[in-house]
Amino acid sequence: MNMANTCYLKPNNACFNLGSMENRTETLQHRMLERRTKLDLSQQQLADRSGVSQVTIQHLESGRNRTSKKLVDIARALGVSAEWLLNGGPSPTRAERTFDSNVSLAPQPRRSFEYPEISWVQAGAAKEAVQELNLADCERHSSEAWAGENGFWLRVVGPSMTPVFQEGMVILVAPDVEPENGQYVVARMIDTDEATFKQFIRDSGRFYLKPLNPAFPTTPMDDTWEIVGTVIDGKLARSVFR
Repeated sequence: MNMANTCYLKPNNACFNLGSMENRTETLQHRMLERRTKLDLSQQQLADRSGVSQVTIQHLESGRNRTSKKLVDIARALGVSAEWLLNGGPSPTRAERTFDSNVSLAPQPRRSFEYPEISWVQAGAAKEAVQELNLADCERHSSEAWAGENGFWLRVVGPSMTPVFQEGMVILVAPDVEPENGQYVVARMIDTDEATFKQFIRDSGRFYLKPLNPAFPTTPMDDTWEIVGTVIDGKLARSVFR
């Protein structure tokens, strides 16, 4: 269980040494990073243009995933062919020369997805129980991040995650995204169904749930804990301003 890179939640940031990667286009991850860098796009901007999540771009560029069912969409957003991304070959700049110099890729519309806001009691239920909830009456919030078919929002309560996450904010939880070290998660105690929002820490092969507020203790994870999902977005809810 680990997760690293730039762009979404700062504790997960990792820097690529672009100098050391120069001319290293022998794999999809290198070709993709080189092309994105040339277009001066962030991972999130490429994800928005491709209609995928930032996590998808991150996993491809880190080498964790070697391909994606959305590769054609990603290649189109990068202005190259999916075949070149996957297998390499002549530089895509050769094809670019056939286009008129005053023609550029049109900006792609931003996509957003709506997810229900559920209670902490509901979040603490087993995953199967959450999937069976009647969410028709739940308040919904939108996000440009894709949290999967079972994604949901939770409202932050208490001061344990201040100063980054203030009480009243909503956080978007992706149940199908496995967290990496330093990412934020919602976890639950299996016996009591009590859910909590903390930073996921891996240290010397052990796992911990760490609050950002130093006044609160770090909790070691054992087999009595279960990860509900990874937090991939956060914002003030619309209802805060009503």
